[in-house]
Amino acid sequence: MNSLVTTLTRDVTCAAAAAVISLVMTAAFVQSTSQQPFTHAAAPRVAMQAEHAWFGQPEPAVLVD
Repeated sequence: MNSLVTTLTRDVTCAAAAAVISLVMTAAFVQSTSQQPFTHAAAPRVAMQAEHAWFGQPEPAVLVD
């Protein structure tokens, strides 16, 4: 009987913890993706850069043997 109570207590505790974790994750997701009705997200500002400026060299490197 003691083994049954221990197993049942462990299972209920794990199920409760899983439910709490799921609720917290769901609430965080809903809060982070919510926005007011009839509003549109602002377009992100992207800095314009010259071509090939991302890597710091205007021309590709030359490999020497």
